[in-house]
Amino acid sequence: MRVYPDQLGRHLKPLQQCYLIFGDDPWLCETSRTQIYAQAKCDGFEEKIQLTQENNFNWNELVDEWQAMSLFSSRRVIELTLPQAKPGSEGGAIFQQLMQMENPDVLLIITGPKLAAEQTKSKWFKTLDAKGVYIPCATPEGQQFQRWLDGRISHFKLRLTRDAREMLFSLYEGNLLAADQSLQLLQLLSPNTEINSQQLESYFEDQSRFSVFQLTDAMLNNHQDKAQHILSQLKAEGVAMPIILWGVFKELTILLQLKSALETQQSLQSLWSKLRIWDKRKPLYQAALNRLTLTQIESLLCGASAIELKLKQQGIEDWTGMSHLCLLFDPKAHASLSHIELNE
Repeated sequence: MRVYPDQLGRHLKPLQQCYLIFGDDPWLCETSRTQIYAQAKCDGFEEKIQLTQENNFNWNELVDEWQAMSLFSSRRVIELTLPQAKPGSEGGAIFQQLMQMENPDVLLIITGPKLAAEQTKSKWFKTLDAKGVYIPCATPEGQQFQRWLDGRISHFKLRLTRDAREMLFSLYEGNLLAADQSLQLLQLLSPNTEINSQQLESYFEDQSRFSVFQLTDAMLNNHQDKAQHILSQLKAEGVAMPIILWGVFKELTILLQLKSALETQQSLQSLWSKLRIWDKRKPLYQAALNRLTLTQIESLLCGASAIELKLKQQGIEDWTGMSHLCLLFDPKAHASLSHIELNE
C-alpha cells in the first residue's frame, strides 16, 4: 500500500508487518523512520536490529533474526538497508519466505534510494507491499513544496506575511532539511510576532539545493526567473559545467526529435514511448514544442555546442553563455538576443 509521508501518521495504528521507506530526500526519509519507531516503541518494540545488504551479505542472517527470541523478552524491530534497492533473486525469495511466516513480535523496516517505476512492479517489492506500507520519499517541488512548507509553518505555529512565505519558498525549494531547520530557528527568534521578508533577509542565507533536472524543467516550461535562480545556485554549489551541459543536450536532443516528427506530420505517440517520456513529463515537452520553432531549437543546440567547445578547447566554464542559453528558451528572446554569438 502506497502512503505518502504526510499521511503516514494515519497508517501506524495498528502497525503493519513491514514498512518500505525509499527515496532520496533525507528529511522525509528520516522523519518517516522516526514516526514508525515512535509508534513501535509505544507498542512494545524495544529491541532494534540493524542490517545492511553489503557485498557477500548473508540473507540467512535476516531469517535468523526474524525467528530469534528477543534477549529482553520484548518485541523487536529489524531495519534492513538496501543501498542499491536490489535484493536480487536470493533476497526476493527470503522476503517471500518471511511474509509467509507472519510474526507479530517483529517489525521489518526496509530503507533504500528512490525506486524506479519498474522496481515497484518487481516480485520482491509486490511481496512486501502486500503485507506492509510503501512510503515514497521524493522531494516535493512547486505547489507540492508550497503545501509542505505551509504545513510546517502551521506545525511550528508561525505567523508569516505573504512576502515572507514567498521568500522561504524561493530560498529553500529543494532542501527540506534546511527549510525545517530554518523554521525551527524562526520559532525561537519570533514565536509570537508576525515575520516579514525584511526580517527573513537578516536571518538566513540562500540555501536552496537544486539539481540539473530542475534546471532543464524550468527551461522547458520557460520559467525564466526560476531557471536563472537555479543556474546561479548550481554555480555557487560547484556543480561542474559538463554535468549541466549533459542535461541541456539531453533535453534539446529530445525536443529536436519531437519537433522534427511534428514538422513531417508524424504522430508523437510512438516517440513518447521510444524516448521514455512519462505521462507526467509530456506537458513539459508539449509546452516547449508549442513555443519554439524547429529553427530555434537548432539554434539552441548550436549555442550549447559553442559553450561545450569553449570548455573543451579553452577550459572556460561560460556561465554567462549558459544564462544566455536559458533566455533563448523564450522565443521572444531570439529576436533581440540570437545575434549574440556564444563562442565569442
